[in-house]
Amino acid sequence: MEKALYATMRALPGQEEAVAELLRVLTPQVQAEPGNLRFVVYRLSDDPASFHVEETYRDEAAFQTHIGMEHGKAFNAAITTLVEGGASNVVFLTPVV
Repeated sequence: MEKALYATMRALPGQEEAVAELLRVLTPQVQAEPGNLRFVVYRLSDDPASFHVEETYRDEAAFQTHIGMEHGKAFNAAITTLVEGGASNVVFLTPVV
C-alpha cells in the first residue's frame, strides 16, 4: 500500500530563499529514490514564506528507506534555524477514492 504524506513549513523572516534553495536541491535527490512515486514542492502564491510538499512512496518500506537517506537528514538539520518550530509539520494521508 502506498505511503502518502503532506509536509508544511514556514520560513522565518528573511529565510524564505534559503529554504527554497534547500528544497530545490532536495527535490531531485528524493525523486531519484527507487521507492519515491511523487515529491512536489509548492509555495503559497499569497504567502511566499509558506512551503508545502506532497510526497508518495511505493510502500512503508520505501518510506523507511527515505527517512534514512543522508540527503533528507541533511535537509532536516539545515532547516532547524530557518523555519518556524525548527522542523516541517508532517501529516500522513489515506486515499478516499
